[in-house]
Amino acid sequence: MVLKKVTLLASAAVFSVSMVNMAKASTKAEGNILKEARNLNPKVLQLAEKAFYCASKRGVVNRQFLTIIDYSQPSTQKRLWVIDMTKFKLKFNELVAHGSGSGANVPTKFSDTSNSHQSSLGVFVTKNTYVGHNGLSLRMQGLEPGVNDHALQRNVVFHGADYVSQAAAESQGRIGRSWGCPALPRAEAKNTINTIQGGSVVFAYYPDPRWLKSSSFLSC
Repeated sequence: MVLKKVTLLASAAVFSVSMVNMAKASTKAEGNILKEARNLNPKVLQLAEKAFYCASKRGVVNRQFLTIIDYSQPSTQKRLWVIDMTKFKLKFNELVAHGSGSGANVPTKFSDTSNSHQSSLGVFVTKNTYVGHNGLSLRMQGLEPGVNDHALQRNVVFHGADYVSQAAAESQGRIGRSWGCPALPRAEAKNTINTIQGGSVVFAYYPDPRWLKSSSFLSC
């Protein structure tokens, strides 16, 4: 058991070092990613990369995937991207819901408070999966105190939902909303969750001046 733990720690350390070294090639990488993810704001990508490499240096992640959610975009847009940071390739680009307490088509309010039904901003690391009333779901741990560190307590998780669909967007001018979870289209949820589970970074963005200024993951 001790040997296994040491091996895991060593692997995580090697991963962290390799990710930091790869940051030197970030300019070219951003160009490659933006060619595939054309609706991804370059400034949001830069912030997300910074957070990813900062988290890697701190040793809190051990997977190569970076998930970006841009809540400044309307819910009718595919505003979630999963990027393979070892290949600088786009893996998934999907619709994603925000909390009903955050707004209608474009969210404007964010919270880490229980029963607020609002989405949270900031940097998360994915944890384990489980099967609940929404099917396969993925827990996230918020890494920013006062911003998202109650995510586990609030059960803010990735899961599939029928109300997240292009049909819903076209019929009501927005997709359905969750109780704060980044809900995914039912058909795509399983592949996405299985890809990013177990220690990858999730970067949930909105141009909130206070968070952007105070986040330690954006000032490494």
